[in-house]
Amino acid sequence: MSQLDLALDAGVSQRHLSCVESGRASASRAMVLRLAECLDVPLRERNVLLLAAGYAPVFPQRPLDDPALGPARRAVDLVLRGHEPYPALAVDRHWRMVAANGAVAPLLAGIEEPALLAPPVNVLRLSLHPRGLAPRIANLAEWRAHLLDRLHRQIAATGDPVLAELMRDLAAYPGPARPAGGPDGGGLVVPLELETEAGRLSFVSTTTVFGTPMDVTLSELALESFFPADARTAEALHRLAGTDP
Repeated sequence: MSQLDLALDAGVSQRHLSCVESGRASASRAMVLRLAECLDVPLRERNVLLLAAGYAPVFPQRPLDDPALGPARRAVDLVLRGHEPYPALAVDRHWRMVAANGAVAPLLAGIEEPALLAPPVNVLRLSLHPRGLAPRIANLAEWRAHLLDRLHRQIAATGDPVLAELMRDLAAYPGPARPAGGPDGGGLVVPLELETEAGRLSFVSTTTVFGTPMDVTLSELALESFFPADARTAEALHRLAGTDP
């Protein structure tokens, strides 16, 4: 985005924006927030910008069990329960699982390394660790490349050192090489193909976030929902849950 583009989006003159950028003019609190909004800066970093400009942070960061986040937590639980018998979970900004529905646990049966299931569970470590789910992911090369690419984009957007360390750890895990040439383009999405006691199950996933969060914790919460990619997977999940398709 050019300086002129940003000035137009923010509704200010390019000259004023240039003065703010060069330090010849101070940005007001409203201007800091307006520029952050135009640049789609995450709420956590907006607080950092406000502090750097000499203003108090405006976006609170509450723990997920704070009573003020009660309505949001109930919404999360409602979505997770409503997705059963298909698996769904909620993760924070570091990919730690904060909630999951009843369909997740059966898929984790037989994990060789119990420490991977000790709270807080990091779902990326659990997925790619050689003693985690990795040996049971039939399309591990494709799924691993998908997860690492997603994490790389997240690091590029946030500069989070915790995520950078996570990336180094995950990249060091033994695993198949990235598929040559990337995905073959034959499918609509990258599936997760998981070997389970019920046979091979195939999933497609979606990510849901809160649309208008004003709390840092809430803005960094993501719901990962897995849908059956074929009729056989749907039937197996309903059978495991004892429900009708």
